[in-house]
Amino acid sequence: MEGDGAAILVFDVGGSHIAASVFDTRSAEVGAIRELPVSPDGESEKFFKAFESLASAIRPALASPAGIAVAVPSPFDFERGVSLMQHKFQSLYRMDLRGELSRRLSCPPGKIHFLNDAAASLLGEIQKGAAVGVNRAVGIMLGTGVGSAFALGGKIVAEGQGVPPGGEIWNQAYGSGIVEDFVSTMAIRRIFEQLTGRKAEVREIASSAAQQAQARQTFENFGRELGKVLRHTCLPFAPERIVLGGGIARSAALFFPAAEEALADDRVQLRVSELFERAPLIGAGASWMKSFGAIHQ
Repeated sequence: MEGDGAAILVFDVGGSHIAASVFDTRSAEVGAIRELPVSPDGESEKFFKAFESLASAIRPALASPAGIAVAVPSPFDFERGVSLMQHKFQSLYRMDLRGELSRRLSCPPGKIHFLNDAAASLLGEIQKGAAVGVNRAVGIMLGTGVGSAFALGGKIVAEGQGVPPGGEIWNQAYGSGIVEDFVSTMAIRRIFEQLTGRKAEVREIASSAAQQAQARQTFENFGRELGKVLRHTCLPFAPERIVLGGGIARSAALFFPAAEEALADDRVQLRVSELFERAPLIGAGASWMKSFGAIHQ
């Protein structure tokens, strides 16, 4: 992709790291992905330094990028480029990220685009992954929290029939609490502790599932709950396909059959992400293209 003038920089801001790559506007693909750890409780200067280092690493010959797209968690004012997060990255609260990134990465502020990370992931799957050609699609990101996005005709929708407010399901009332209490890393850890009496991280539970019945049971219980949650939150939208992404989805073999059985609706196909970490980067680039069009040399 070096020197072709049709590339923009794409970033995905996660809870503990920032990933970056170059999006080729001709192929709608990304190159090699670089990551740097960031602390959600760290200083804003370290956050922006990570962007500078990543930009230099992925595109060292590019002095002034033609465009930048950033997938970032909510709450965030995507139009103004201002962070409204207070549960993490508190040092960025009310800060003008567009202006700061423009200054540090030498990109015109009007060519810097922000979008929700779950929406970016679903757009990536629509562009190149598990939701290609699907008219009504839902993306669910399973990790520390629960991200979600709804798409109609290839476009993200935040309202309309069957769409929860803002397209977000994490805070929807469910059971004795909210959705995030039942389908997140916290939920898996809680189920395992109830079955075994000991605490463990999700990765450890997944890696022991081949040998330990209680670890397998943990994921099966999680899968059944996930299927019920999807029925409760997604079926009113009448999706053709629901795509599962995020860190937990990498262990889908352990819970997917139980989730599919609990979802129990032949009208919707449940799928696992085909892109994983590439999804939000490709989606961010595709969203930039819809906003600004092609780059002309």
